[in-house]
Amino acid sequence: MVRCIAIDDEPLALLQIKSYIDRTEQLELVATCRSAYEAEKVLSEQNVDLIFVDINMPDMTGLEFVRALKSNHYIIFTTAHPEFALDGFKLNAIDYLLKPFSYDEFMKASQKIISLVDLVERCHAAESAIAQNEAEQSDKEFISVKADYKTQLVKIADIVYLESAGEYVRLHIEGSSTITTLFRLKNMETSLPQDSFLRVHRSYIVNLKRISSYTKGRIFLDNGEYIPLGENYKERFFEYFDNRL
Repeated sequence: MVRCIAIDDEPLALLQIKSYIDRTEQLELVATCRSAYEAEKVLSEQNVDLIFVDINMPDMTGLEFVRALKSNHYIIFTTAHPEFALDGFKLNAIDYLLKPFSYDEFMKASQKIISLVDLVERCHAAESAIAQNEAEQSDKEFISVKADYKTQLVKIADIVYLESAGEYVRLHIEGSSTITTLFRLKNMETSLPQDSFLRVHRSYIVNLKRISSYTKGRIFLDNGEYIPLGENYKERFFEYFDNRL
């Protein structure tokens, strides 16, 4: 939903914009204002995404009002004077409606903002989902794997490293035991907490807390084993440790 206000010193012009907003499901009218000063008070008290503002108004013009805004809003100028169009677009207005304008013209301009707001909301939702997924992964204590015709719960902290074996993955567990499951290493990587496990080779994922040392091309683990460090994974591996030293 796009929250908007309309500013115009002409009552009939305000009435027209109000009727257009009321007809548009994606728009919500917060207030109609007869002056820029009245609009400033509304903006100080309400969250507003979109402002329909007339340019030629007494006391403070629409252009002066937009220049003085202290927060970001989408702007659509409405005016009977086409000579102000260039000045309006210099202020990054989304569109410019020349009075009298039809509902179709109103919708064409409004749809630009509706689409932009929808895109921003989708991006925020995706970011929140990613953050939530990362939080859930970091809090997860066990991972379930299918092996030997049954599902086993494996404690994540006990996994020393994972090794790709074609269509299978071998989980090397503390105490030198292994579990082989029908799973791709790439898919297994997304199931593990990213702050604890890192892909270090096209065939290996390592538990970062199990690393005891490393040299050129080799990562030594606390169980006495070592695994190779792939050339394509060195930069990310060294970046991880540089950020923690």
